[in-house]
Amino acid sequence: MTGAENSRNKETKPVDISRIDLERMREKTTENPGLLPYAHTSGSAVIRPEDMNKTLARSMAAMDQQTDMQMDQILVQMKLLADQAKAIQDRKLVSEKVYRAEMRFEPLISHIYYLYSKEGKDMLSLIAPTEWGRTQKSKMSFIAKLKLLADHTWDVLELAPEDQTIPV
Repeated sequence: MTGAENSRNKETKPVDISRIDLERMREKTTENPGLLPYAHTSGSAVIRPEDMNKTLARSMAAMDQQTDMQMDQILVQMKLLADQAKAIQDRKLVSEKVYRAEMRFEPLISHIYYLYSKEGKDMLSLIAPTEWGRTQKSKMSFIAKLKLLADHTWDVLELAPEDQTIPV
């Protein structure tokens, strides 16, 4: 006999409603089966719990990547700020040297000037090294081509080939 024939031959038993525990059945059922963390019927989709170690590892990798990227950005910004601070410090040192030099005129903002050394003393001039006559050229050594900025600091535009830094 097959299983189907066997089930037909069995007599159906009447259900005794008085023996059904409705409270117990209510505990075993839900009004919102979609919110259960497991399948509520045999035909439901399989619900497998997430492997929390994998989730944690992915989260940690993403966090590491993001924080490393942000730290790199901050380091680039710090380097830029350090370079800007160094440039300002260098401009200040050059400006101090220029203001200690001999000047026989009042320099104007955004104009170009030339710093020379003559007999151990520095001198600021309006005349470029190529504009001097032979007699004056031999008495002075060119140090730098400068521009007066609006904040009254000096920007070095060109250094003498042998100097490359202005001695302070």
